[in-house]
Amino acid sequence: MKVAIASGKGGTGKTTVATCLAHLLPAHGQPTTYVDCDVEEPNGHIFLGPRIERSENVSIPIPVIDHELCTNCGNCCEICRFNALACLPKKVMVFPSLCHGCGGCALVCPEGAITEMPRAIGVVERGSAGDLGFLQGRLAVGEALATPVVRAVKRAVPERGIVILDAPPGTSCPVVETIRGVDWVVMVTEPTPFGLNDLKLAVGAVRKLGLTTSIVINRSDVGDSGVEDYCKEEGLDVILKIPHSRTVAEAYARGEMPVLAVPGYADMLEKLADAVLTRMREAEKR
Repeated sequence: MKVAIASGKGGTGKTTVATCLAHLLPAHGQPTTYVDCDVEEPNGHIFLGPRIERSENVSIPIPVIDHELCTNCGNCCEICRFNALACLPKKVMVFPSLCHGCGGCALVCPEGAITEMPRAIGVVERGSAGDLGFLQGRLAVGEALATPVVRAVKRAVPERGIVILDAPPGTSCPVVETIRGVDWVVMVTEPTPFGLNDLKLAVGAVRKLGLTTSIVINRSDVGDSGVEDYCKEEGLDVILKIPHSRTVAEAYARGEMPVLAVPGYADMLEKLADAVLTRMREAEKR
């Protein structure tokens, strides 16, 4: 059972919900893994405190030009849509930081003058936090391509048990890669005009991928009724409402999970855990 915890915008409490949910599920007898797919800024480890047991580089293939074989025909520069190659009068230059590793240049080279070598752009780290499995990706500082790292993290996901994927905020390519192929998307939003605007974008992306989604409204007792009205109009299930709490914010600032630090918070999140378990049992019956 793969559940993505996503949000249309940052700051809605997505990681708080994802880490708390992942922390609660092993107590129900289900092997559970928390996966931080926000590879540009992973922070789930701050709250879960995992022991990292293994780290693997994530690389993309970068072209290497054999200038003795190259005839400077220009095919490689023409096919590259990211300006990673520049055909000068006497040689072809490669700009590795712009390359997306698609391999198109090597395919169209008539002289076989282009080979590829790996260039590390990030890491996948594996570990555990008590009974909870832990996975995270980290994009290297200065790198722009988050999606290959997200893809590598998802390849490392175990095939059994419950997987909680903590998605990046927004609707960008790394978000789409994170939620692609999951069983359920839980959108964490806030009842503000900004929250509503970005929720609409996120729901649109989820529906384009043919996925089912439910809504968690965080800080539900502030703002306005726009989010709830939208959910009713669109037939979206509001599975949980979490009221605003300064105590939760203080726990977050200390790097503590509210399910451990704030009385009553675990009871609220147990409703979401029960929903995950119910969906898993229904899927097993099918």
